[in-house]
Amino acid sequence: MAAPALGPILYTFFADHLRASKGLRPASIKSYRDTLRLFLQYTAQDARRKISRLSLQDLRAERVLGFLNSLERERGNHIRTRNQRLAALRGFFDYLAGREPQMLGEAARVAAIPTKRVPPPETIWLERQEVEAVLAGLPPEGRQALRDRALLLFLYNTGARVQEVADLRVENLELGSHPLVRLHGKGDKWRVCPLWRQTASLLQRLLEEKSVAGQAKRPVFPCYPIIHRHGPEAMSAGWSAR
Repeated sequence: MAAPALGPILYTFFADHLRASKGLRPASIKSYRDTLRLFLQYTAQDARRKISRLSLQDLRAERVLGFLNSLERERGNHIRTRNQRLAALRGFFDYLAGREPQMLGEAARVAAIPTKRVPPPETIWLERQEVEAVLAGLPPEGRQALRDRALLLFLYNTGARVQEVADLRVENLELGSHPLVRLHGKGDKWRVCPLWRQTASLLQRLLEEKSVAGQAKRPVFPCYPIIHRHGPEAMSAGWSAR
């Protein structure tokens, strides 16, 4: 009996499993895609055949381990990247085992590949007086002065991620007597954060200035690289970069 074709299984893994069943966001699906693309390239090279000629029998735990080692040795990837690729491959092999029982043994061996320990990343933050110094140093006038001040104060107020700010729409803001924002974050999860009066006031002024107050789907903050303009280097240069 011929081995099941790899192409249709890959398609259903992305279209049915990741997108429809698990409801992953595009960024997460892209991470899986990149991992499998690299793994299949490595497998084809190791098996000495074209990717289009690969079958399920070529997907072995030994090749997963060799692929992970190549990420560190040949591509110079960090251990965190190696662990992220391993997590994606574990998910894929689990799916394979559910679709094709003969892959259960390989899936178990992939699951047994240990995640490497890595020191946690250093946490860097600004003290309150440093944040206040940044806000105090913002230019009071200029084409983007209001937007920059509103955005930096919003980030300080909410601790929002960059993607949460990029996805923020007018409809996610409530700027009435009890101002708040609904942020759409990782894992397709929503969270509600109260807003300070000063933050709400700046946001209201910004929406009125941009004439988007009644346009629910409009982004509040179109993406601009303002951190480079208003970081410590810009402050020490007296905002000459403006």
